[in-house]
Amino acid sequence: MAWIGGDHSITLPLLRAYKAWLGKPLALIHFDAHCDTWTDHFGEPSGHGTWVYEAIQEGLVIRECVVQLGIRSSGVRAARDYVQEQGGQIFTARQLRGREGPSQLSAVVADIRNRFSAHGNPPVYLSLDIDCLDPAFAPGTGTPEPGGMSSNQVLTLLEEMADLPFVGMDCVEVSPPYDHAELSSQAAAAFLWTYLCGRRLAAGL
Repeated sequence: MAWIGGDHSITLPLLRAYKAWLGKPLALIHFDAHCDTWTDHFGEPSGHGTWVYEAIQEGLVIRECVVQLGIRSSGVRAARDYVQEQGGQIFTARQLRGREGPSQLSAVVADIRNRFSAHGNPPVYLSLDIDCLDPAFAPGTGTPEPGGMSSNQVLTLLEEMADLPFVGMDCVEVSPPYDHAELSSQAAAAFLWTYLCGRRLAAGL
């Protein structure tokens, strides 16, 4: 199942629904430029910058099985390092820079697999904010951040992780009016297509 945003605040209610449906917390793979672990959203208790914090606090996800990829925006240390301090893993955009093919990203994929395996291979939810990409690949988003991931990196990771026990994904923060060439929409469509093809492959179809 795939969900299309909208801003990133759609993910929290989806995680609540998945936990209620499955009866247990999920692993989470989160592509984003931003950590989304703030304790409030400009004075509001919840928003598109707080959902990871809320998901962990509510027990919707297994803390050690939260993996963030592409993080690079500025932020206070408490928010920036929150996932790692809870036992999860953060692969910043800087750490991923220049690593695009399967062999170059094999250590990242192996870390994710080992992390999930150590916790019984729980169901996995994928949340992909289009601003994980560098603005050169996806200018059509509300909060672009230079120095991001390439389309090749994201596609490689999606392909190499296709056999994980995914139960759903979302792709969010695409804003076509900010992108006259439709690069962002095309990237989002390619990511969704790749994920869905991976689900068919994993099901032996």
